[in-house]
Amino acid sequence: MLKNYLKTEWRNLKKNKVYSFINIGGLAIGMTVAMIIGLWVWDELSFDKFHKNYDHIAQVWQFVKFDVEKSSYNSLPIPLAAELRNKYPEFKEVSVTTYNRNVVLTSGDKKLSRTGMYTESDFPKMMTPKMIFGTYSGLAGIHSIMISESLAKALFASESPIDKIIRLDNKADVKVTGVYKDFPGNSSFKDVFFLASWQLFTSMDGYAKFASDQWDENSFQIFAQLKEGIDVKKTSAKIKDIRMKMNYPPPYKPEFFLHPMNRWHLYGDFKNGVNIGGLIKLVRLFGFAGIFILLLACINFMNLSTARSEKRAREVGIRKTLGSARSQLIRQFFSESLLVSCIALLLCLIIAELLLPFFNNIADKNMVILWTNPFFWLIAIAFCLLAGLIAGSYPALYLSSFQPVKVLKGSFKAGRFAALPRKVLLVFQFSISVALIIGTIVVFRQIYYAKDRSIGYDYNGLIEMSMNTPDLHKHYDAIRTDLLNTGVVAEVSESRGSIVFDYGGTTGISWKGKSPDMYPLLMSNEITFDYGKTIGWKILEGRDFSKKFATDSAAMILNQSAMQLMGFKNPLNEIVRYGGKDYRIIGIVDNMIKGSPFEAVKPSFFTINYSAANVINIKLSSQTATGIALNKIEDVFKKYNPASPFEYKFVDEQYAAKFDHEERIGRLAGFFAILAILISCLGLFGLTSFVAEQRTKEIGIRKVLGANVLNVWQLLSKEFLLLVFISLLVASPVAWYFMNGWLENYEYRIELSLWIFGVAAFSVLLITLLTVSFHTIKAATANPVKSLRYE
Repeated sequence: MLKNYLKTEWRNLKKNKVYSFINIGGLAIGMTVAMIIGLWVWDELSFDKFHKNYDHIAQVWQFVKFDVEKSSYNSLPIPLAAELRNKYPEFKEVSVTTYNRNVVLTSGDKKLSRTGMYTESDFPKMMTPKMIFGTYSGLAGIHSIMISESLAKALFASESPIDKIIRLDNKADVKVTGVYKDFPGNSSFKDVFFLASWQLFTSMDGYAKFASDQWDENSFQIFAQLKEGIDVKKTSAKIKDIRMKMNYPPPYKPEFFLHPMNRWHLYGDFKNGVNIGGLIKLVRLFGFAGIFILLLACINFMNLSTARSEKRAREVGIRKTLGSARSQLIRQFFSESLLVSCIALLLCLIIAELLLPFFNNIADKNMVILWTNPFFWLIAIAFCLLAGLIAGSYPALYLSSFQPVKVLKGSFKAGRFAALPRKVLLVFQFSISVALIIGTIVVFRQIYYAKDRSIGYDYNGLIEMSMNTPDLHKHYDAIRTDLLNTGVVAEVSESRGSIVFDYGGTTGISWKGKSPDMYPLLMSNEITFDYGKTIGWKILEGRDFSKKFATDSAAMILNQSAMQLMGFKNPLNEIVRYGGKDYRIIGIVDNMIKGSPFEAVKPSFFTINYSAANVINIKLSSQTATGIALNKIEDVFKKYNPASPFEYKFVDEQYAAKFDHEERIGRLAGFFAILAILISCLGLFGLTSFVAEQRTKEIGIRKVLGANVLNVWQLLSKEFLLLVFISLLVASPVAWYFMNGWLENYEYRIELSLWIFGVAAFSVLLITLLTVSFHTIKAATANPVKSLRYE
């Protein structure tokens, strides 16, 4: 029986090639989208599960209250680690670490720059990297280092790396005690290529040594592993007030809490002391998008199958007359839809393999189809069956309900009501497509809106270099002089931290008129005299720092946000106290975007401090080609810093990277919107073809009676255009609701203007007109004699 069903369906597919192509092609595209999104969702949900102690690891965070709202930070004081380790038995392991930092590693003639962390010795045992050589106790010695497999190959090729000596930043020699497999791409530590001793770090870094017993120096990370059966929430409650119970609690009222590893990636956003989600919103959004796009393809199958019901009515009537029960007919139509689904799955796998590199590029992933994984095939087969059942459900129930007497008499007509589900499904299809188009426009409009902001400085031709060796600090003045003498450099300066990131928040600042209950967070920027000229900041009041004024070592420049916060009407020459020292305000500069371009600029101040510098800023001359300039700059740095490779970053590229996340969302939304429109148009194309075929005789009569091409086009198009117009009315408020909620995540955001919905409406109507017009114009220009003779 099944063989007979499949033979019949195969004949139907061959007989109706256009409709078969639309059904199979549309379903294959829908399956492809659902499969790719499924792989992406799986990758996101499996983040950090590589670690064996995944369910027991947490990172310590703190809420602090600088003003009205609580802010959240994972920057913590070093002594907190010992406090947790010694006084709270709930913890199995505790480790303080640096943030991931760039270090120059030298072995023989090879010099490589890689990112990694300095950690306490328990960290490897906690995070369980897969060891190739050595054990998790590899950081027991102060001069020990564990490196990744890729770094070991880069430094030592095929030689055994164990016990080899590596020099770090031309400061200290360490011995390789372990090699681990690189952390996978879906791990929070994917860019950690080495783990070095925390003891070594504190011996080399003066600030870390100073901060070792300072509870108010919040600059490091703390990771902890809980013992089996210990509740994270209860432990968080226990450690919450550690700092506030000590003598001299700080005014910013820190509250410590544990953020478990299983929430790092997807639930990383906090607002006013509450976890408000994070990437999980995007995962859910695109997960639903994948389901809806697959539904669009299934709807095409339903619509075309039921629309062509009269073509198969006689077959159903004969089968029923010969004794077929309705259940047998239902099985027949389900088997047909499953055959289409199986063919679509084969096409889906081919298309997915071809599209996956493109998707990986826009999603910044490295996903592959798991061809050898039995679980993947189990899911794929279940996926195929589910799609076939969904697509075939309505046609099977509808077609099997025909009455054989009416069908065989020739009196069967589908009736008005039969078309209603098709219309509803078509509206549903285009509503999803319209919503995706609106979402895509809103995302890119928000990105361009933020890009149009004044950033407060000139990043063109501006490069940064990390001062990662003692040689750069020692020879800075000579380096600056030689760079300026090359003729390819306009200006050089130093700063603490990059211009594209905020560093050094402080509440320890006071001024005349400040309320005693006011503890705002201001960003502290230590710079050198030529910093303003190098970056091209905009002075709104007063003057820049100058070596001509000896008093400028105790001078301060504020940005606009800081001036407004302090409430100064005439800020020049006002005194601000910071770090136990009085500073005189000499200038106000325009707000510079150092944090997120989607947020308000934080209040910031600038002071002169050469000893704190760790970045060299270089402004290239506009008169020289960039490649030539970089070659001359490299010669200067090799002269004074031979221990390090010549590495630099363009500031404009770093600033552009701030938009990567939002642009990725926009590209994904656009990708899905295009596919949704394509699937919807395939269905509309098929329905238009069927309607034109069904009304061939009517069109012929109308043309004989004087109807022109425009009249016929209006006759066939108006119903579809009306349905698309209804879909616009349905989709617009839904899209407005969700996109308005998305925009609320940004302080600096656009307003949802009517033109956005107008552009989406125009785009969909234009696409609909082009799709519908092919068959309507073809039918309208056909010879009426042929159609009437045929009928």
